[in-house]
Amino acid sequence: MNTLNNLELLEEVIGYHFKDKCLIREALTHPSFAYESKEKDIYGNGRLEFLGDSVLGLVVSEHLCKAIPRLSEGELTRQRSLLVNRDNLSRKAKEFSLAQYLLLGKGEEKTGGRQNATNLAGVLEALIAGVYIDGGLEEAKGLIMRLILEDAK
Repeated sequence: MNTLNNLELLEEVIGYHFKDKCLIREALTHPSFAYESKEKDIYGNGRLEFLGDSVLGLVVSEHLCKAIPRLSEGELTRQRSLLVNRDNLSRKAKEFSLAQYLLLGKGEEKTGGRQNATNLAGVLEALIAGVYIDGGLEEAKGLIMRLILEDAK
């Protein structure tokens, strides 16, 4: 289980410190862990992942429109999908070692869930949503710029 020190380390890695620590814990909690937990107030990160996907899409769309103003709608869509797809997000999650912070159920752990691309992309999206709820759109935008768009052309 993650200790507060590990969460503080993750906050250093992502460059954002949560005011509400429950949000970072929820973002890191795979549904399998929440299901197996005996604690009442443990929730999986699915809802945050859902919201994070939308926040990510918005920020990346805005970035592309401003960075490459002459691209057509179709080309913008293609460029956005390259940045927000599961493979790219899981690669970015690996770059920042997010797997080590994931809270997984026993079965998910045994079957390699810590390296599963869907889980890694999901935890990154959930973190984005957590930052969005905790600090607003500008903080979420900063996180996305640091973690996903920094090396995007």
